[in-house]
Amino acid sequence: MDLRAELLKSIWYAFTALDVEKSGKVSKSQLKVLSHNLYTVLCIPHDPVALEEHFRDDDDGPVSSQGYMPYLNKYILDKVEEGSFVKENFDELCWTLTAKKNYKPDRNGNSVVSHQDAFKLWCLFNFLSEDKYPLVMVPDEVEYLLKKICTAMNVELNSCELDDYLSQEPQGQGGLTVWQFLDMVNSGRFLRGIEQEAISMAVEEVYQEVIEDVLKQGYLWKKGQLRRNWSERWFTLKPSALSYYMSEERKEKKGSITLDKHCCVEVLPDRDGKRCMFCVKTSSRTYEMSASDTRQRQEWTLAIQTAIRLQAEGKKSLHKDLKQKRREQREQREQRKAAKEEETQRLKQLQEEKERKLQELELLKEAQRQAEILLQEEEQRRRQQHEEMQRTLEIQLREAEEARASMQAEMVLKEAEAERQRKRILELEDMQERLQEALQQEVKARQDEESVRYAQARLLAEEEEKLKQLMKLKEEQEEYIIKTQLEKQVLKQEMENKNKCLEEAQKQLEEVRVNRQRVDQDVMAAQRKLRQASTNVKHWNVQMNRLMHPIGPGDKRTNVSGGGFAGYQPLLSQRESSLR
Repeated sequence: MDLRAELLKSIWYAFTALDVEKSGKVSKSQLKVLSHNLYTVLCIPHDPVALEEHFRDDDDGPVSSQGYMPYLNKYILDKVEEGSFVKENFDELCWTLTAKKNYKPDRNGNSVVSHQDAFKLWCLFNFLSEDKYPLVMVPDEVEYLLKKICTAMNVELNSCELDDYLSQEPQGQGGLTVWQFLDMVNSGRFLRGIEQEAISMAVEEVYQEVIEDVLKQGYLWKKGQLRRNWSERWFTLKPSALSYYMSEERKEKKGSITLDKHCCVEVLPDRDGKRCMFCVKTSSRTYEMSASDTRQRQEWTLAIQTAIRLQAEGKKSLHKDLKQKRREQREQREQRKAAKEEETQRLKQLQEEKERKLQELELLKEAQRQAEILLQEEEQRRRQQHEEMQRTLEIQLREAEEARASMQAEMVLKEAEAERQRKRILELEDMQERLQEALQQEVKARQDEESVRYAQARLLAEEEEKLKQLMKLKEEQEEYIIKTQLEKQVLKQEMENKNKCLEEAQKQLEEVRVNRQRVDQDVMAAQRKLRQASTNVKHWNVQMNRLMHPIGPGDKRTNVSGGGFAGYQPLLSQRESSLR
């Protein structure tokens, strides 16, 4: 997310806060005031002429966000230079405008977070929200932010209760707005039983880590370059530099180590009475440092290596990179979910295709059974006709023999009968040829039956091939699920390691707070002594003024007194200047 997108998110809140009627438009006078304030906090030279000319027309009505965007881009955002302004002041301006209208803490003072902590949570929300308007934060990012805050307090977040809360919200599944998120935090549902001071410290720690890109901070011993002595300094590590200060208040900066891809960090053996040593090598100098223990040295070396890796990859922020990776993982999950749904739909279509094929197969089997029944009936009918014809022929032959035996004497008369019989035989031969044609048709029908059976076998083979493909797809899906579970276990192990590192950082923070209280007591004692000394100086000034009061002319001791005070006057002036 670039600087322009970050600024637009905060400006969007300011614009919507000025839209009192929620019509999507803001009056021109309010936009002029907003633009003037943006010029100031972004350290851009004011251009009142361009402002007046842009909003000067005959229409005195309000302006929509689309009408304000050309001016905002041309005269403000295009002139912004990163590093030339304080981002926190810009965010405070936009927060002040939008919080007056939208942020509603508990009137009885029972809010879990203070107004300043609410501002930091608002900044964190803007950083983690999606790049779509209106701005919302998806449930995964809500859980991520709450887990970081709870981890900073050594408290475990109840994910099940968070899921129940999001499921009860009307728009919880699609994401929460910043005001819904702040109401959820102020409700105390997830931070019950925790003091407001602890919550404030946790929010500050997460704010520094995510918004200010502080990878790690704490006390280290540093070896000087000229005197070669060891001094304890408060170090703050960011992706671009390792800065060190006199104390954790970071008011007096002593120096900075610029990090680039050519830098490296190495562990050194114990020497000079120092232990747990390591060094940071740049192109111009080597910086030697000492940690309090081995664990701290390992954490610092890993954090510095992370900063160097970010510089080598051309990345300015660790959490911007992590946010992009989480967004890509969500997109991949959505793609996998869509692919799974598509696969399920395809399997459903294959199942329907299979059922349709089975129905067609059943229809073919039914047609085949009907054809077999018809063939059997036709064959039986033909067999009966053949038997009847054979019986008829046998009867006729018996009658012919009987007639020939009985009527041998009547040969002449029977020749006509013989001629008739020959005609009958020709008819029988014709009938025999028809029988042969019928047999050929039967053979052809059997061949058609064989072709139908071959088509049925081919359909069964295709069905078996599709079943094999379906089983192969199922095996690939199971392998992918196993792989995803392994990756999830690896990520869980990394989260546990980070939680351990944060717990150690919390312990060090407690030690630093104790030291800070002790230093505050010493400062108060010194202030009391200073006030006492100031009282004494005032008293001596009064005494000196009395001694220096001139004597009237009527006094007899004028010359003596004048001579005495004249010699004493330089001493008084010298005493007064020294006291001052």
